[in-house]
Amino acid sequence: MGGVFGFGWLILLIVVNVVAQKKPSINIYSKCLGNIMRLDVGPLGGNLLEVSVLNNSTTVLTQSLASQCGFSVKIDNLGNAIIFVSLQNCFADNVNDESFTTTINLRLHGNQMLEDELYQVTKTCPYMAWASREIVCERNYMEVSVKSVSPGRPVPDDVTVGDPKRAAGERIMKVNEARRRGYGISNTPTRLVLRAPLFSPETYIQTVAGVPMTVLKTATIFENKWLATQIDAAAACPLMEGSVSFTPHSISWFLPRRIDPLISSGHIKLLEVHMGVDGQRLDVAEMAARRYSMSVNDLYIVTEIPVGAVGGHFKSRVQEGQYFTAYTIEPMLELLWSEDSKKDTRYKVLLPITTPFLPQPPQVIDYTVPEEQIFKVLLGPFCADVALINITFSSEVLSVADCIARGLKIQEHMSPKSCSKVFTLEVPFTDHSVQQMKEMGMSVYSLELTFGLLVMWQFAPFSHTAYLEARFVNNVPPSVSGGCDYINFYILVKYGTPGFTFKTLVGNRMLTSSLAQQYNFMDNGTHFSFTVPFSAPDVVIEAVEKSSIRSRLDVSLRSPDTNNNIDKFAVACDFFSTLTECFPNGTITTMAMKLESVPSLELSQLTLRDATCGPSYSDDRYAYFVFTGNSCGTTRTFLRTMMVYENEISLPAPAMKSETEDSEPEYELKVACYFDIHTDHAVAFNSRPRRSEPYANNGIEELQVEMRLALDDAYNTFYRADYIPMFLRQPLYFEVELINSGKPDVSLELADCWATLADDRTSLPKWDLISHGCANPGDPQKVIFHPVLPDTRVQNPLNFKRFEIPMFAFTKDEKNLSRQVFVHCDVVICDVTNPAGRACNVRCSDQDAGMKGQKPDVSEGQSINSLTSGPMLIS
Repeated sequence: MGGVFGFGWLILLIVVNVVAQKKPSINIYSKCLGNIMRLDVGPLGGNLLEVSVLNNSTTVLTQSLASQCGFSVKIDNLGNAIIFVSLQNCFADNVNDESFTTTINLRLHGNQMLEDELYQVTKTCPYMAWASREIVCERNYMEVSVKSVSPGRPVPDDVTVGDPKRAAGERIMKVNEARRRGYGISNTPTRLVLRAPLFSPETYIQTVAGVPMTVLKTATIFENKWLATQIDAAAACPLMEGSVSFTPHSISWFLPRRIDPLISSGHIKLLEVHMGVDGQRLDVAEMAARRYSMSVNDLYIVTEIPVGAVGGHFKSRVQEGQYFTAYTIEPMLELLWSEDSKKDTRYKVLLPITTPFLPQPPQVIDYTVPEEQIFKVLLGPFCADVALINITFSSEVLSVADCIARGLKIQEHMSPKSCSKVFTLEVPFTDHSVQQMKEMGMSVYSLELTFGLLVMWQFAPFSHTAYLEARFVNNVPPSVSGGCDYINFYILVKYGTPGFTFKTLVGNRMLTSSLAQQYNFMDNGTHFSFTVPFSAPDVVIEAVEKSSIRSRLDVSLRSPDTNNNIDKFAVACDFFSTLTECFPNGTITTMAMKLESVPSLELSQLTLRDATCGPSYSDDRYAYFVFTGNSCGTTRTFLRTMMVYENEISLPAPAMKSETEDSEPEYELKVACYFDIHTDHAVAFNSRPRRSEPYANNGIEELQVEMRLALDDAYNTFYRADYIPMFLRQPLYFEVELINSGKPDVSLELADCWATLADDRTSLPKWDLISHGCANPGDPQKVIFHPVLPDTRVQNPLNFKRFEIPMFAFTKDEKNLSRQVFVHCDVVICDVTNPAGRACNVRCSDQDAGMKGQKPDVSEGQSINSLTSGPMLIS
């Protein structure tokens, strides 16, 4: 039993109200658990914990004194101590058998460098739910407490121990002799308590329903002048051998439902059955979470515990140089029964269970990637009580600290699962312990090493040997190059040596299959190429000139394992672009671009000189402005032969202040339009008599507009027009397109959009979504407008409009939900160069809607087209 108490039995507990003489380096927690209490102390860190009990004087607790006085302790493989104390221990301050207080001193022994740490802990546990008889079975003692028929009497002189029916018979001892032999006997205000070591000479083994149990029977006689009273007390505790069975994945514990040595009558009634771990009861939900199970049949109370379940832990052992592991747990069963409805018995047993030790040879996994020039090896798994001490190379032995000092990378990894600790080691090919040789045009690197390991609680060393080898050809890494013309960047990537794996980044994005398709990816086996338009989102803008944009494309090739750059390439080119357009009628359009030097710039905050004149459209790459020569603070200057209209784009003062605080340069873009004021145009004409009266034919041009519903906000995939499923509270993404207009100065604008439950546009009820080009301000779930950027499908963003309805829930009445919904829109086709009316320059007061300014007007030259989408089927 000495092994049970770990560190030479200088250990014990008591709980709570900790008064420390210095800042504690260990954690101390306590719980009152019915007729016992529990103290958790740790981690001890390999130090010795000495426990002394305080009761008028200080008594150091030893192994024999612990079993006599009601103390037990266990230490797990991480050095955490769990100590159990009987409430009726020898040193408790007992107040009327209702309150029990124990005070002890804890001394954590230091070393030559550190002083001892001292703690005094006191715990008071109330307990009044006494049964007529209470039996506790601990790992080192058994205790029986019975209700006394002579309360308040002193402890008698004689006690009879043993069973007269057995061959060994019974033995009558004086109480002092019984105490010298390790028995604990006391008489509390209302109870008689007897405690004995689990395997004292007077105990015997009795098989109960096939389960071996340690049994002790006693009789205590109280005498006075005319009357003698005898109190019988018996205890029976199960042994693990014979009551527990194992499978590779589970533990089964069988406890007899009827424990004959403790029953004097023919009939008992089982009132309560509780299961727990480490003295703590568990409810049904906690048992289910840990996958424990408990069942009661006519013969047994059966407990099933999965190997590795929460509440236990794995431990290691070295046997004949081999590594073994076992799972250990201390379940508890607590029973309450009555005999003939007169006396009740509370029976509590804490049974330490350890599965058989099984061999678990460590595994060596070689993760070496030869191209990285580093040996990478993983060793494991081990339980948490295993430490890596040293590594033996071909010519030397290095401790872990020496390995790290030499530049070798050693790491310990521990996952939440038990016995899942692994060690990883990285050794560069350049380390002198690595052997190198040439073989048939290949470089061969090899490394022999032996890991020195230690099971800490057992102080048992063991080792494991590994041999690593890496072969590779001197690879030619992949490379990237490229150039540009007046509209595109052209990138060429050479694969290098076959089998060389890498990933390609275009700007900050991975070159995926979908992105490669957008960039016209081509591959011939030895290299691949792709083309990136200068306006692509992966291109950064370095500078903007009057008639050109300086853009740069960054391309890098990276290792998929280390993410390190294999090759990096950047190309910058000037692309011709007309950022500002001046129209004869005085309309001016200009575009402001996001520059790499001003990364935090919000383009939507840019304005012209007049701060109320913001962009007509903006996204994270550019802002588009439309204004006239006599608005937005535009100035006019006359030169000799030219008339100049000038404005500038910048941040308003408050926004500029916040930007400059980040040490970024100020953003300012000059806008100028030059008109020749002295150009003469000669017009020649002649006249002749009119032969007939003038007449005119109507000119008709048909423009087709289509509305569709997208699957998501990427607007790449769309639902079929004949079947549009829809789910309550799921956003809907609409796209409206002016089909094949072929005119860059024609734009599509939304006038009004609404939803109905019928195909008829005028049916009721009706829900307004967009009103006069802006989100309906009365809708709590307002429409969200999405920007449209040019891509392979969208050639002219002005011909598209996209919006999102955050959630859809239409009802005919308060109880019945409609099964289909129709969305209708009126759209306006207008000329962006004609400022008459404001339909092409929609400005809304709601900033969240993505537009600014005033609501649209429709002039005579603009037409209204009507669209309907649906039905959308609600699911």
